[in-house]
Parts: sequence; structure tokens; C-alpha cells
Amino acid sequence: MKRLYPLLFISVLIYWGCEDKTDDNTPEVVDDTPTEVTLWGVVYSVEFTTSLNLSIKQLTGSIPSEIGNLTHLTHLNLSINQLTGSIPPEIGNLTNLNYLDLGGNQFTGEIPSEIGNLTNLTYLNLGGNQLMGEIPSEIGNLTNLTDLSFGSNQLTRIPTVIGNLTHLTYLNLVWNQLTGPIPSEIGNLTNLTYLGLNDNQLTGEIPSEIGNLTNLTGLHLGNNQFTREIPPEIGNLTNLNRLILYDNQLTRMIPSEIGNLTNLIYLNLRDNQLIGSIPPEIGSLTNLNRLFLYNNQLIGSIPTEISNLNNLTELGLENNQLTGGIPPGIGNLTNLTKLILSENQLTGIIPESICDLNINWNNSDYFRISYNQLCPPYPSCIEDYVGEQDTTNCD
Repeated sequence: MKRLYPLLFISVLIYWGCEDKTDDNTPEVVDDTPTEVTLWGVVYSVEFTTSLNLSIKQLTGSIPSEIGNLTHLTHLNLSINQLTGSIPPEIGNLTNLNYLDLGGNQFTGEIPSEIGNLTNLTYLNLGGNQLMGEIPSEIGNLTNLTDLSFGSNQLTRIPTVIGNLTHLTYLNLVWNQLTGPIPSEIGNLTNLTYLGLNDNQLTGEIPSEIGNLTNLTGLHLGNNQFTREIPPEIGNLTNLNRLILYDNQLTRMIPSEIGNLTNLIYLNLRDNQLIGSIPPEIGSLTNLNRLFLYNNQLIGSIPTEISNLNNLTELGLENNQLTGGIPPGIGNLTNLTKLILSENQLTGIIPESICDLNINWNNSDYFRISYNQLCPPYPSCIEDYVGEQDTTNCD
């Protein structure tokens, strides 16, 4: 029995040797995650780089795909450089980002769908580039966004999922090539203070749901192809100070509800096909500085209530079909520096109170009253500047 012990001991050694040999052949796991990334000649630590601000650094070329390895980034600003090429899809790896600004470059191609991975973003600016195509539907994943700016690109459509971004306070899509209607889901964005969609090719009606956006201070929808009416729900937007609907194809009457917008300082409805009379409720807008209703098909008289607008500096009502006289209260508008009433059918005597205004009468950029049916005698301050008048029906 004692002779067996040495054999047992040798067997155990052989077994252990085999085990060790097997372990030696097991592939070793190698961590090949880079610890450093080189961008535009500078080396950044993957672990310790949380913020990268390279705005206005004259950077050129494309964004290296390696930027996607900086997964600890929370703040990335590459704005106002000369960067070109497409936005790399690896940008979608930076899931800790809450601020991304690539504006003011020369990026081309489409917005990568991977941008929808950046669900912690609160600020996203891709404006001032040459991006094209539809705004990807994955943008609807970015439900923490408060500021979104894609202005001055060549983007073509607003996705309905824009309505998911209920924390947005600022939405800027101006100067693109957006077509189709404004999705009604825009009405979900009740925290918006600014909505900029001007200078696109948007069509259809302005959705009534826009009346839900009661925190808006700026609504810019000018230079599109909107048709039919200004929705009366616009009167819900009582915090508005700028309402810009110029250069569309709006064809109905100005809604009386516009008189609810008592915080307005700028109202521009020029270059549409608006009909009917100027609503007297416009006299409630006593904070207005500038009022432009020219190049429409408005009829009736200038409402006497317009004399309530004693903060007005500019008033443009030219090229309509307005009739009746100039209201005697025009002289109350003592802050007025620009008055354009030409190319209407205004009649009667011009009130002497017009001379109370501080206008450069001899400058046609600031005063035009020609091509009406206004009768002499004319107030002394303007008698040399009334231009051509049809006095056929004057006594």
C-alpha cells in the first residue's frame, strides 16, 4: 500500500500540469478601448475629457470619426469654424452629451439618424450649414431638448414627432426648404417661447393648434405659402410681442381676436391677400411700435382706434383699397417717424393734426400719401409732398 503513494503523487502532478497547459492556451482578453483621441492635432484623454469647446478656432476638414470615443463628453461646441463633410454617425456614441453645437460650418449631407441616441441633450444647434433631406424622425427621441436650431440649411420636412419635444422653449427652422404643412403636433410644444419657420416653402393652413402655444413671445411664419385664414386661436397667444406672417397667401379677414395680443410690439401681415376691413380691435395693441398691413386687399376706413397706438413708430397701409378719410387722431401718434398710406382710395381733407408728427416729410422712404383722392387745401407741413391725387370728387 505504501508503494501506491508515490504513484498517486505523480498522477496529481501530471493532472495539475495538464491544467496549467490548458490555461496557457486560453486566449487572453485584451481591452482595446483607446485611452486617448487626437483631434485637429491635440490629444484628449477619453476618461477625463468631459467638455470640448473649439468654437471659432478656424478648424478645417471633417470631424474625425474617433470623436465618438469621447464617451464622457457632456459639452461639445465646434461652432463657427470651416468644417466640411458629413456629420459622422459616431456622434451618436456620445450619449452623455447635454450640449451639442455644430452651427456655422459647412457640413453637408443628411442629419445622421444616430443623433436620436443623444437623449440627454438639452441644447442642439446644427444651424448655418448645408445639411439637406428630411429632419430624421429619431429627433423625436430627444425629449429633454429645450433649444433646437436647424436654421439656414436645406432641410425639407418637419416630422410629426417634433410634437414629442414638449420641453422645447426655442425652435428655429428658418431659412430651409421645408415643404408640406406645419404638423398639428406642434401644438404639443406648450413651453415654446419662440417658433421660427419663416423663409421656407410651407403650405396649407396655419394649424389652429398653434393657439395652444400660450408662452410664445415670437411667432415668425413669414415668406411661406400658407393659405386661407389667420386662425382666430392666434388670439390666445397673449404673451406675443412679435407676430410675423408677411409674404404668404392668406386670403381671409384679419380676425378680431388679434386685439387680444396686447403685448405685441411688432405686427407684420404685409404681402398677403387679406380682405375685409382693419378690425377696430387693433386699437387695443397700445404697445405696438411697428404695424405693416400693406400690399393686401383691405377695404373700409382706417379705424379711428388706430389713434390709440401712441407707441407706433412705423405705420404702413399702402397698396390696399382703403376708403374714407385719414382719422383726425393721427396727430396723437407723436412717436411716428414713418407713415405710408399711398395707393389707396382715401378721400376728404387731411387733418391739420398730421403736422404734429415728427416725420421727415420730404423723404419718400418715410412719408408717402400719393395716389389717393385726398382734397386740398393740404396742411402746410405736407403741401409739397402729397404727390399725385385724384381730386375729381373734391368740392
